[in-house]
Amino acid sequence: MATRQWYITNGGRDDALKERLVERGAEMAWTPAHMQYRYNDWVSGLNGDWLISRQRFFGVPFPVWYPLDADGEADWEHPIVPDEASLPIDPMTLCPPGYAEDQRGVPGGFVPDTDIMDTWATSSLSPQIACRWETDPELFALTFPMDVAPQAHDIIRTWLFSRVVRSHFEFDCVPWSRATISGFVVDPDRKKMGKSSGNAIVPTEILSTYGSDAVRWRAAMARPGTDSPFDETQMKVGRRLAMKVLNASKFVLSISGVEADPSAVTEPSDLAMLESLRGVVGLATQALEEFEYTDALEATERFFWGFCDDYLELVKDRAYAAGPASDSAKAALVMALGIQLRLFAPYLAFVTEEVWSWTHETSVHHAPWPSVDELPTTGDVELMDDIAAALVEIRGAKSQAKVSMKTEASSAEFSGPSEQLERLRRIETDLRAVGRLTGPVTWTVTETPLTVTLELATDS
Repeated sequence: MATRQWYITNGGRDDALKERLVERGAEMAWTPAHMQYRYNDWVSGLNGDWLISRQRFFGVPFPVWYPLDADGEADWEHPIVPDEASLPIDPMTLCPPGYAEDQRGVPGGFVPDTDIMDTWATSSLSPQIACRWETDPELFALTFPMDVAPQAHDIIRTWLFSRVVRSHFEFDCVPWSRATISGFVVDPDRKKMGKSSGNAIVPTEILSTYGSDAVRWRAAMARPGTDSPFDETQMKVGRRLAMKVLNASKFVLSISGVEADPSAVTEPSDLAMLESLRGVVGLATQALEEFEYTDALEATERFFWGFCDDYLELVKDRAYAAGPASDSAKAALVMALGIQLRLFAPYLAFVTEEVWSWTHETSVHHAPWPSVDELPTTGDVELMDDIAAALVEIRGAKSQAKVSMKTEASSAEFSGPSEQLERLRRIETDLRAVGRLTGPVTWTVTETPLTVTLELATDS
């Protein structure tokens, strides 16, 4: 049955407008970039205007009335509209200018428009509403157009496009400078979750079981624009990381105290670790500037596990001792911890806040984002890879012999490329400590990858 409806022109019947709205999409940055094609495809494929009226009871009414002729018939072609200054108006309860309430519904009087607006017709103004359009001019001038609009990919065609249309007509601009598009968390069969499907997960149960940090970590591991199957074991991984941050921080602060003097860092392994961290800070900062939050998290986490598994073990004995070499390790540990807490703060918001509170009066979320300028530039970053390779060899030799990692070695032979061996020889003291190498250490240049041969003590 054909009925009268309200529309907003959106380019479906106007090629010039359609082209202009495609151009609006190009005025925004997109994360990920390929999502702009979805926007372009939707706009280019429109063949009708945007129907915004609904025949329902609840909703935002159209502020319109219609005059009735002498027979009580509505004159649909000559609607009565209020001036803009008098909005908002509910025509069901208010009278049009020049009429009285007793003229409602009688010949020669008026009738209200009974339709209400589609939900997208009002949610399309969400940027303006959030920025207090028409109610707080100062705030609106400061915040509109917005910087970022985050949303899922399924409503590029509706919510994102409708907001662009409304801003185009009202303000002749796009409502934000960047659109960040997320994917869905789907079930293991990659089906969209929902109550009606019976595959929904209750968030409160996951939060109470694994904690907020684990859930935030799992969310951040879902790349922009990519659907992500739900797997509860992922929460366990995130919780394990949060607990490791807590425990590693306790350990570092128990050894090092709270102050870090960059000039005290003099040992090669300490400088190498901080140089490696310098690279992570640069990479994470660049990734976040490009809204690639997963890349930033992965770089930070990858360094953190190496820091815990390799560097902490390497310098532990030296840090417990006294003297300049010990001071170097302590200063490096405190510097590295402070920077890593700030790198993790957007993801592990609560555990980083807890650790930060042990040594600071203010919140980690108010602390400056780490800068590469905070770190020394004299370290040899290749040494960190050498350390990891050497520890793999030492641990592998002891594991193969089925002995404890604390088992002493009466001799050790490091074989490998000359440049690698030269770097490792500079930290022989640290290698002796972490590997329990009590006897002679020899260095043999070969063309093959690094290997470490141990003669294990027989009385261990």
